[in-house]
Amino acid sequence: MKGNEFSGLRTDLYELTMAQIYLEKGYTSTAVFSLYVRKLPQERNFLVSAGINELLKQLPEFKFSKDQLKYLKNLNLFKDWFLDWLENFQFEGNIYAIDDGRIIFQEEPIIQVEAPLPVAQILETFVMNLIHRHTLLASKAARIYAAAKGQILVDFGMRRAHGFDSAMAASLSALMCGWHSTSNLEAGKLYNLPVSGTMAHSFIMVLGEEEAFKEFYKHYPQKAIYLVDTYDVLEAIKKTIKLAKEGYKPLGVRIDSGDIPTLVREVRKMLDQEGLTDVKIIVSGGVDEYQIHEWEKENLPIDGYGVGTKYVTSADKPYLDIAYKLVEYEGKPKFKLSEGKKTYPFKKQVYRFYNSQGKMEKDKITQYGKKLEGQPLVRLVMEKGNLLKEPEDWKKARERFLEDFSRLPEELKTIEKHHYRVEIDEMLHPERFLK
Repeated sequence: MKGNEFSGLRTDLYELTMAQIYLEKGYTSTAVFSLYVRKLPQERNFLVSAGINELLKQLPEFKFSKDQLKYLKNLNLFKDWFLDWLENFQFEGNIYAIDDGRIIFQEEPIIQVEAPLPVAQILETFVMNLIHRHTLLASKAARIYAAAKGQILVDFGMRRAHGFDSAMAASLSALMCGWHSTSNLEAGKLYNLPVSGTMAHSFIMVLGEEEAFKEFYKHYPQKAIYLVDTYDVLEAIKKTIKLAKEGYKPLGVRIDSGDIPTLVREVRKMLDQEGLTDVKIIVSGGVDEYQIHEWEKENLPIDGYGVGTKYVTSADKPYLDIAYKLVEYEGKPKFKLSEGKKTYPFKKQVYRFYNSQGKMEKDKITQYGKKLEGQPLVRLVMEKGNLLKEPEDWKKARERFLEDFSRLPEELKTIEKHHYRVEIDEMLHPERFLK
């Protein structure tokens, strides 16, 4: 992809067909669309807002090139005047958002787009796709972080991600949610993330186990972690001990398969008996929060986890019920009453309330501009197409997440289902507008 070659076409056909009619009929007044998750999945007690910073960086590049306009013209659906309008497309509206790294819940507006109706409509697919991907991955990363209880977490997921966009989002989301590093070099460079890695089984097969360990240490003593399950784990640990006595002491060993509880206990025992108490044990291979939870409950001697496939695909819940709905037009309320998909009108604010111990107690969603005593989560981040501050470093979002996580009720950090109280102000209930 070169520059913004695909940006304008990152939308669904019906966004453009509707926009053409809006313009033709004069429906061009200010609209507000709200993006939120209707209901938390059974597998999630909370979500983490993510992708806002990326959206703000990419939104100015959402434009239609001459080649894209030629493609649209050949569809024989659009009039020349509309294509001329698209050629000059540029977002000059407002964006209201809950910052990256905040813990959020159902119905809470992650992003609200305020712009002329055709403009806000066209952005629907683009905004949904980007925010959904990042929020889905950050929410999974946060669950894994909660299960690991402070142990080392490394993102190994790039090779099995659903495309490189997802791999990049996964690496960024992982570090935002408390993880230690990623194997993804492109994400490391683009976002200035810490990178790490060990070795592959192929390296062991080519050099032989002992020689592979020794050579890796010679070249990368500061990063030497020996992969010990290519053949026989316990025999590999004996070689590790031998090499350590010869001056090739690794930072740790990695086990990627087998009966993990039995193996890690025996490996820890063997290392400790030889005085190698500071050599860490890292476990990888299909790891997720469910396994980590069980292993941590057993108090197994595991120092860290390499997490890949099940994280980067959000395997237990690969989607969120995310929606982008019109909530206001010309200052008037807009809503749906569909069964199971009722929406609440108006641009919104979310206030968070804490108990006397400083833990989250409840959230309340109300109309934007209404003042309550709690902490407001929604803020104006882009006004008339202009950023109100420069895009922030991921470390700021990480600080935000860790602060919220420290104030999250303990039961919500578990893998068992618990509910958090989210109230919706009576003034937002659509039934009152039907009277």
